[in-house]
Amino acid sequence: MSKINIAGVDEVGRGAWAGPMVASAVIFKKKIDFDLKDSKALTFEQRKKLAVKIKQVAHWSIGVVSHFEIDKFGLQKANIMVAGRAIAALPIKPSALKLDMIRGFSHNLPFELIIRGDSKVLEIMAASIIAKDYRDNMMIELDKHYKQYSFSAHKGYGTKLHQEALATHGVSVLHRTSYAPIKRFLKE
Repeated sequence: MSKINIAGVDEVGRGAWAGPMVASAVIFKKKIDFDLKDSKALTFEQRKKLAVKIKQVAHWSIGVVSHFEIDKFGLQKANIMVAGRAIAALPIKPSALKLDMIRGFSHNLPFELIIRGDSKVLEIMAASIIAKDYRDNMMIELDKHYKQYSFSAHKGYGTKLHQEALATHGVSVLHRTSYAPIKRFLKE
């Protein structure tokens, strides 16, 4: 009988005002001997350390949907696309999928959509951590080219600091122009 390879899948960056949406898929090679949590409950440094540990004991992949694709296809379709890209990029084929809830998701593999799966299922928690670590690093890198927006501080989310930068500098090419808060800054 073949081993069951369950891939956990989660995305990050759905609510950000700028930058891409990133998903990860994770299949553990063996039982893990460390604790995991939802990536949102961890600090930047905790995520970074856990991402390294997870990568050592798992097959993993990344999927990315650009802010242009989010604007073109809408958030729900982009969410489905990014999960699909992460699954397709896995180095081994999973036998089943467990995903944090994505409305409208379908796949030819057996799958389960779990509300708050990123706080309940180890594989989804791991995917959440890897995706968040990857996206955070992307936004830190983008900050070097768009310093006036402080992306390394807020990672593209709608914080007060980000709103102040938008008010001062306007909308950049990295912003999701289909989002209502960004549309407001386009009209000003």
